[in-house]
Amino acid sequence: MKTVNVQHAKTQLSRLLEEAAAGETIIIGKAGKPMAMLVAWRPELKKRQLGGWRNQVWIADDFDVPSPEIESLFLGQKPRRQRSRKPRRK
Repeated sequence: MKTVNVQHAKTQLSRLLEEAAAGETIIIGKAGKPMAMLVAWRPELKKRQLGGWRNQVWIADDFDVPSPEIESLFLGQKPRRQRSRKPRRK
């Protein structure tokens, strides 16, 4: 946090604005008393509207069914690999 007087703020406003935009807080004082605070401006966030994805996204009925392969990885076991069958040659 940086404190400057009004006269310094008037002459160095551009530099102080750049410092504030970079994240520094600057206090502007008059006669040794704080009068104003210069901080970076952050736009207000829009409120979210609930149900914006309704009828556009679905979750499969079995999305939370445990996978044996993933369970074996968590338990420190090697997953069983299913061998792919090669077509027999005639």
